[in-house]
Amino acid sequence: MSREAVSFVVPDLSTFARTLARSLAERDAGSPPGHVEMLNLIARASGHRNVQALRASLRVPAAARTAEDRPSLPLTPHARKALQQFDRHGRLVRWPNKFSVQRLAMWALWTLFEPRRVYTEKEVNAVLREANSFGDHVTLRRELIDHRLLARKSDGSEYWKLPARPDAEARALLAAWRARQRERAAEPGA
Repeated sequence: MSREAVSFVVPDLSTFARTLARSLAERDAGSPPGHVEMLNLIARASGHRNVQALRASLRVPAAARTAEDRPSLPLTPHARKALQQFDRHGRLVRWPNKFSVQRLAMWALWTLFEPRRVYTEKEVNAVLREANSFGDHVTLRRELIDHRLLARKSDGSEYWKLPARPDAEARALLAAWRARQRERAAEPGA
């Protein structure tokens, strides 16, 4: 591998350090990582797929990058697990067991609803049926209410999206989830 000066900005040094430390701890190898593996671990901790993706992102001048192109926050293990619950079409394929992963998955479903729009129960069910492949839109609807991402009238006749601000972990998941959707849309024949 040739020597090439690569400089990059880490938006949150603390998150970067924690993510890198977790990645090192999750390795099953008894020896320290090799040169290329270490480069990939650093790239992943900074929010990129691998060192090649990091280098490619740096070839575009920072001023010319759109918000979608900028490196996002690195995925935490829970966010990575939540992302794995979705298929390549963005549909939830299974209901996560862990509450922390469920909470993150709900944010992706929350984005499917328009703000300031009132939905009927039938409309909410239609959105959630499209958003999952395991066939339990009722659980998803109830969980969105319980997580205070949707609200409803007491008789269930009207539903609406609540204004909410995802935390850094949820924002990282949403960025990765949307990037995966864009990649699929860019595939030939998609």
